Amino acid sequence: MSYNVNFLFLLDYWDALLEGLMTTLGITGLCLILGLGLGFIVALLRLSSNPVVKAVTTLYVEFFRGTPVLIQLFWIFFCLPLILGFEISNFVSAVIALTLYMGAIVSETFRSSLRAIEKDQMDACVALGIGGFTKIFYVISPQAILRAIPTLLSNSVSLFKESALVSAVGMSDLMYIGQNISSVTFKPVEMLTAVAVIYFLIAFPLTRSVSWVERKLIHKIAL
Repeated sequence: MSYNVNFLFLLDYWDALLEGLMTTLGITGLCLILGLGLGFIVALLRLSSNPVVKAVTTLYVEFFRGTPVLIQLFWIFFCLPLILGFEISNFVSAVIALTLYMGAIVSETFRSSLRAIEKDQMDACVALGIGGFTKIFYVISPQAILRAIPTLLSNSVSLFKESALVSAVGMSDLMYIGQNISSVTFKPVEMLTAVAVIYFLIAFPLTRSVSWVERKLIHKIAL
């Protein structure tokens, strides 16, 4: 029996797909903001002279970079409630898992950027009597973030694509809605192709912009 491909039926479900896309973008944006903050703090702690702090943060980064995001999500959704003694919603589980994942990968990006800052600037801060949070937030952070932008864009694209995994715990994101529609309509080829195209149309421009942004920043830093 041959399969008749017909993409026109997608017009009847565009609103559902749009709703799923908004959920995907929403959870990606939230986890991106939280992950960036967490990653920057972890990067600073990994540069600490305290061996315990450095060991704990390194273990966190290596664990979440070295294990599948799906397993992390399942553990938080199914196992963490057993330990805590109360239920965790699929939304909260997804946010925790993706934030911890994002924090781990961007911490490496920030750490590399922090290491790239010249020692002369650190010495200048000492000479001017600038220390602590003032040095971090007004001297070090702006330069580290500027240098990290190209890689952070790549990290954001990775997070956007990994967010499709939240469908596994029942989050009504783009992937979850696409799977449900394909099951009801018996049109998996058309629906899953459409979902893939939507992901591509959002991720591809960001991916292509990385090189352009990197060239601009290299020129800016060189000046």
